[in-house]
Amino acid sequence: MREITDRQREVLTFISSYTEEHSYPPTVRDMSEHFGISLRAIQDHILALQKKGYLSQSQKKARSIRVLSDCRMREPETYVSRVPLLGTVAAGKPLLCEENLDGYVNLTEPFVRPGRNYFALRVRGQSMINAGILDGDLAVVEQSATAQDGQIIVAVIDDAITLKRYYKESGRIRLQPENPQFQAIYCTDVRIVGILSNIVRTY
Repeated sequence: MREITDRQREVLTFISSYTEEHSYPPTVRDMSEHFGISLRAIQDHILALQKKGYLSQSQKKARSIRVLSDCRMREPETYVSRVPLLGTVAAGKPLLCEENLDGYVNLTEPFVRPGRNYFALRVRGQSMINAGILDGDLAVVEQSATAQDGQIIVAVIDDAITLKRYYKESGRIRLQPENPQFQAIYCTDVRIVGILSNIVRTY
């Protein structure tokens, strides 16, 4: 799209703002009075903006100016996701069922990203402190049933949630804590429910 002059940009911005405020576009006279210039000058600006692809207009219809491309700088909308916060997991219940929920938290990028599903849980204990995960942190978890070696996962073992680093070994799974005071958990089968995405910490 071709560049426009500063005055053409001002005219285009006025048309856009006026249309948003009134739900219909301004007339040539409205613009002439606003800018304090002649009707002819406004018509020249409109014609130039049409040629450059910013406006369309029907000559046979009043208030027919349409903005095709708005040149105003807009702040990008922040993506917000309502993420379920898990409390104590009820035995035998699906992970995100009502019995397990402890409310919701609203999170924005980069903690969450569009098109992905998340849940959050409050970290309890010191088993992952060497990974920078502290007691009381909010773990933001992307839902997933699979993981790769070395990823920090959330797994359900005997209806209890654990946050550990995942390793697949010959004939078994090792869930490794990040604190030498804690022992690794070994199992032949584990139900992975998510991969750690981010940690939210409040002071």
